[in-house]
Order: sequence, then C-alpha cells, then structure tokens
Amino acid sequence: MRDVSKRFTITVPDSVFDELEDWADQQGRPTANLASFLVETGVRQAKEKGEYTPKKKK
Repeated sequence: MRDVSKRFTITVPDSVFDELEDWADQQGRPTANLASFLVETGVRQAKEKGEYTPKKKK
C-alpha cells in the first residue's frame, strides 16, 4: 500500500504564524510547506527518542 498525503487544519497563535510566515519567506517557500516539513520532522524525532511508538498496522 502506498502513502497518500492528507490535509488537516491547525490553529496557532498570531505570533507563531507570523514567525512561521517570516521563516518560510526567508527560505523562499510557502508557509504551509514549511509547516508540513516541521510536523514531519517532529514526528520523526519523537519516534527516534521513543516518545511515540506507532501502532502496528492491521
């Protein structure tokens, strides 16, 4: 089975959004693209540290 991208909505404080938007602008990428990268990175790091263990797929 191949991975399929999913969409969801999050709410962040204005200050966090402003900083995220500025960071994305500095990198020349869309804000949503940077946010997606940061979520992926956070999940990967949590797994590596043992803070999150994925459920086994059925």
